Amino acid sequence: MIAKQFVPGEEASDSQSRVHLVIDRVREMTDGAVAAGLAAVRSGFADRHRDLDAILERHVSLVSARLHDTGQFSRDRRLLLGAYLTHEFSVEGAALCSPSMVRHPDQTGLRESQARFVLSVRAIGEGHLSSIEFRTGIVWSGGIALDDPGTHLTMGIRTGRDTFKAMMFDHLNDLDVDPTTASQVLSELPAAFSEDALGQAMAALHPHLLARHSVQQAARHARGIASCRYRVSFPPWTPLGEQLIWPHSAAERHGMEDLRLVRFAEGDAPAIYHGTYTAYDGDHVTPHRLTTRDFQSYDIGPLAGPAARNKGLALFPRRVGGRHLALSRWDRESLSLATSADGHFWKRGPVVRPAADPWEFVQVGNCGSPIETHAGWLVLTHGVGPMRTYGIGAILLDLDEPEHVLAETAEPLLLPTMQERDGYVPNVVYSCGGLLHDGTLTIPYGISDTAVAFAQVELGTLLAQMRRHSGQA
Repeated sequence: MIAKQFVPGEEASDSQSRVHLVIDRVREMTDGAVAAGLAAVRSGFADRHRDLDAILERHVSLVSARLHDTGQFSRDRRLLLGAYLTHEFSVEGAALCSPSMVRHPDQTGLRESQARFVLSVRAIGEGHLSSIEFRTGIVWSGGIALDDPGTHLTMGIRTGRDTFKAMMFDHLNDLDVDPTTASQVLSELPAAFSEDALGQAMAALHPHLLARHSVQQAARHARGIASCRYRVSFPPWTPLGEQLIWPHSAAERHGMEDLRLVRFAEGDAPAIYHGTYTAYDGDHVTPHRLTTRDFQSYDIGPLAGPAARNKGLALFPRRVGGRHLALSRWDRESLSLATSADGHFWKRGPVVRPAADPWEFVQVGNCGSPIETHAGWLVLTHGVGPMRTYGIGAILLDLDEPEHVLAETAEPLLLPTMQERDGYVPNVVYSCGGLLHDGTLTIPYGISDTAVAFAQVELGTLLAQMRRHSGQA
């Protein structure tokens, strides 16, 4: 449960805000009525949220400056007004699904056979609005233990990223502008620049842009892309189980879906955690990326390029042959390879796995980032078959040339059991990433978008049961 801002009237798309009427009504209340009203709010809601007063004050500050001067209000009157501008939202009220699992950055105090993990889940509330939650726990061969997630969810603090030129560079990458030229032109922009200056810079970099857009339109479009990049930070004492990453940009206004976490590590460099997810604005879906080193501060923004399309982009945990790699489903039904020089702009590569077997004739995709093993890149896949039933399988890719499939499961590893068929979205088992530890693969999976379960299989057993492709040893 979170306490979100509520602006009376704006909950209906065809109505106008009535917040000024509410402010006037609170203004006319007697001091005694204000005290009684605030006491009732605290009695009913203070134990359901961490620092309720701070939440109410923040919601007042977000609306009062642009509508009415409430500076003369006493603190109690402002807090009561804040209660009228707040409502509770059950983030899992509709569904819970799409778990993804990675090694936790802190592995201290464990037995050698154990590993601490971070689990992300997709929470779906009223209006089918998706956000990102986390869980932590310990896994070992034959068992799993989840930590208590806590009782008070917090959305953290959103801040804009002071990297507008970098954002513009990303946009120009999307237009396939020469990086050296882009860097030179953008470096000439002053720290403070007008939309005209920005538009002219874009025109210089990409002349045919002005054949389709005015300078002002091009600049506004660029600022719209830039607004999708932001940072969310949580106080250091906030446990992961109480963190909620809430949609903030226009591209996400209908949700953040199916985060695929990956621990990206190369050589002696500190590991960094990336998570690719689907941003949904109500009409379009776009792949976005979340990046963190400590699970306390998260940088968020869109990915670019022709392979950054549709749902289900999943990053490899390291570069291969000097390139960043990802699995993409840009054609909406096949599993393809994507390549990138910088991890942001993604080019299309070959199709790795088409919809080949009857249980996946509708479409095939990944169930998370590839997992490196001695035998190859192990990729959990999902397929959609008759009656829109989802199953989970696996393929094995060559370590050095991952466009080559070495082996695959002849049948799904997981299909919904009779006890798992009913839910918000029936007949679905679905994962966004498993964890390999001590020779055991743990697969977290959503049960018909209603709950999360875990399955385990020994890696050697799985590899032995996969059918080898022709010509492979």
